[in-house]
Amino acid sequence: MPSNTNPTNPDTAARLDNPLDFATRERDKDTIQMVRAALQRKQVMLAYQPVVRADDTHAPAFYEGLIRVLDNTGRIIPAREFIEVVETDEMGRILDCHALELGLVALAQEPTLRLSINMSARSIGYPRWMKTLNHGLSQDETIAERLILEITESSAMLMPDIVTAFMRDLQALGISFALDDFGAGFTAFRFLKNFYFDIVKIDGQFIRNIQNDTDNQVLTQALVSIAEQFEMFTVAECVETAEDAGFLMEIGVDCLQGYYFGAPATRPPWHISEQEKRA
Repeated sequence: MPSNTNPTNPDTAARLDNPLDFATRERDKDTIQMVRAALQRKQVMLAYQPVVRADDTHAPAFYEGLIRVLDNTGRIIPAREFIEVVETDEMGRILDCHALELGLVALAQEPTLRLSINMSARSIGYPRWMKTLNHGLSQDETIAERLILEITESSAMLMPDIVTAFMRDLQALGISFALDDFGAGFTAFRFLKNFYFDIVKIDGQFIRNIQNDTDNQVLTQALVSIAEQFEMFTVAECVETAEDAGFLMEIGVDCLQGYYFGAPATRPPWHISEQEKRA
């Protein structure tokens, strides 16, 4: 029986030479198609997770709005399952625009809300993103001071000079900036000093089970000290237990975020009545 496998075909050759790479490319194709379809259907939303003050964990200091898309079955897909695949594509810029637009609408609807929204440094200079921001800010003069823009450490280091200029311009309007995943990448501290981030969010790899991990205790204390030196507010990500929260409070972390204090929810928590919360 003749074989259907043609070794001269590029896809076939790739599958034979490196099956893992081939499988990865196929998976990425599926992810890109899923995100593209969700954008076409306009099935994009935010999930809101509270960030609480270490000295008062009962009321959120602010919320983080995390981008989500729906697949063709209606399943909510978190960003970790697609963002790396589309990050360098224009779909990454469009997702940033959607996240910002949804965040600005939430800020306009809830005057007591402070909200952080993720963006890539690659979206700086993207005309639609800036147009979305300017339109949102024009709707309510208090929105700028209640908006926090989060940029990952790895993204910020792609173009530090452009990021610093961008931050300086928007901070003049009252917008705050958070450095996300602090410690996960290779930030040069000479750039960190120039960035003037208002907030640094310590990457969850250092926070999970920190109560029992002496190496992460030392590393996190060092990151907190660096942030304090540059007068940056600190947030510990991925706080999942009372013991970890207690240790982080002891070493002087300003805010805590993670499942111990609340999972991301697509229904805005400020829309939930007190009666529903008690139920």
